[in-house]
Amino acid sequence: MTPAAARELVTAAGAQAAILVEGWSDQAALETLARRRGPALHDRGIVVVPIGGVTNTDRFVRALGPQGLGVRLAGLCDIAEATYVRRGLERAGMGADLDLVGMQALGFFVCDADLEDELIRALGTDAVERVFESQGELTGFRRFQAQPAQLGRELTAQLRRFLRTRAGRKIRYGSLLVDALDLQRVPRVLDQVLEAAG
Repeated sequence: MTPAAARELVTAAGAQAAILVEGWSDQAALETLARRRGPALHDRGIVVVPIGGVTNTDRFVRALGPQGLGVRLAGLCDIAEATYVRRGLERAGMGADLDLVGMQALGFFVCDADLEDELIRALGTDAVERVFESQGELTGFRRFQAQPAQLGRELTAQLRRFLRTRAGRKIRYGSLLVDALDLQRVPRVLDQVLEAAG
């Protein structure tokens, strides 16, 4: 999505807030969680905008934030990308010398490793494998675990890597893993970003 397309999306939805995320799996997870908790994001005037990589943060903040449409912004990123998001916010005029606390004050939150890691820890590895089984992919995962590159790796690392091995799998499981969550065990970072968006 381009910043111009994001402006059109926000305008067409009549949204008052936008959550900026790196990609579609983050979007799927947040929309699924909001649907489960109710009301759905679009009913709350919120859209989730996949920005196609954190290096685009400043372009989308300029298009949608105070210098652009003026909607309330929030965001979610992986810990490895926090520096890029921080710099993007600063370049877009949202603050100076931001740290993680400063980013949170602006509504931008950081996953400990990444979204998949947050969901796997919240669910537990057994529950994630049950979700794989429900999708007919547990046998494929067992074959994947037997590959030389996976031998000796921790189960959580194998699960995270498996989610990235096929196009579209990460997006699909973004929804499926959130659907499997006990709502009392939702990763805090997901609740924080939804709350910041309004």
